[in-house]
Parts: sequence; C-alpha cells; structure tokens
Amino acid sequence: MADPSAPTPALHLAGVERRYAQGAGALEILRGAELTLYPGEMAALVAPSGVGKSTLLHVAGLLERAQGGEVFVGGRATSGMGDGERTRMRREEIGFVYQFHYLLPEFSALENVVMPQMIRGLGKRDAGGRAAELLSFLGLGERLSNRPGELSGGEQQRVAIARAVANAPRLLLADEPTGNLDPATASHVFATLISLVRASGLAALVATHNMDLAARMDRRLTLKDGLVVELD
Repeated sequence: MADPSAPTPALHLAGVERRYAQGAGALEILRGAELTLYPGEMAALVAPSGVGKSTLLHVAGLLERAQGGEVFVGGRATSGMGDGERTRMRREEIGFVYQFHYLLPEFSALENVVMPQMIRGLGKRDAGGRAAELLSFLGLGERLSNRPGELSGGEQQRVAIARAVANAPRLLLADEPTGNLDPATASHVFATLISLVRASGLAALVATHNMDLAARMDRRLTLKDGLVVELD
C-alpha cells in the first residue's frame, strides 16, 4: 500500500518501451525501462553514445511517445493525452536544456527568459521580474540586456538554464548541458545548475559523459539492454 505522506514523484517511468523501424524489423531502445525521480533530486544518466540516452529523455519529456508502459509526470499518466495536452504539460511542467543553447539571437538575455512565460500567459511585467531574478541568481544580473552573441559560452548556457526553469517546472531534463564548454566553465555552469535545483526543489535528470559532474549528483544511472540501471 502506498504511503500517503510520501512525495509524488516528479517523474515515474513504468515499463517504458520504445523501438524504431529498421529495415524489415525493429530496433529496440527501451525494453521496459523503470525510473522514479522525486522533487529536489538530481540524477546523472551516463552511458556510451547510441544506447538511448536521448531517447529516454525525449520519452520522459513527452517529445516522443512510449510504445509500451507509462510515463507519469507529477503523478499524471500521459499515454492517453492528446498532442495539445502533452504540449501544455511540456510547457508548464517540464524544462529542457540541450548541449547547444538555442537562444533567439535577436533578443536579449532577459527577453529570452521572458518569452516562455508570456507564451504561458504571464504578464510582461511579472515575467520580466521573474526573468531578472533568475538571471541574477545565476550570476547574470549585469548581462540582462546583452544578446546571446555578446555573451560567453558559459553565460549563454546559464541563460538557457534560466529559460528552462522560467515557468517553474517540476522536472528539468538536460542533454549534455555542458558538452560544448571547457572544463572550468562546465564546472561553474553546473554549480549554478545544482544551486538552482536545490533552491527550487525541482527534479533533474541530466545526461552527461562527464563523470566528475555525475559524481556531484544524488544518483548515477546508466542504460543497459534497454533498462535503467543504478551505477551505485
């Protein structure tokens, strides 16, 4: 019997399957994957290229549909949701950070973080206030008006992190978020990410090849034969 006092997982994958057509057959990537991630928890996903890290993140983030099992976000089953409802859940409940920042080059750092909030329906003044607060927390208080081309790689990625959490999601999914940065900058950016996760209480699943960064998270996971496996 479930403990009613236990926190609701931010993410729960139950027997998730994902395969792709390959010639006359199918390539199985996820074969009944199980994963539970709670609020305030950071988990590193470390595995060689090509075994399905990005697929797992895409399924968890509702960018791809599982072909078996169930994906729960904040306790809500998502397999029966239509595209519109899945899009709304991605916008409101899930934040994404990628290896490349994908900031809009013609807008300032502040405007890049304001935009997703306004798309969700927040007024410009409130969105601007939250954007400035997030960017200041990440050490960019003096760079609000700078466009991406005027920022360093580390600064660009910190803006991308602020944008990902601007709508106060319960779940953050990051795919090699420091992969394009030199080691010192990667360590600094990751430290700000950890601080943000701890301060906000969101859950984070971070795919990385950097074992030093992985060691700073609460859990280390890998993929083996289509299943999620704890490393320690």
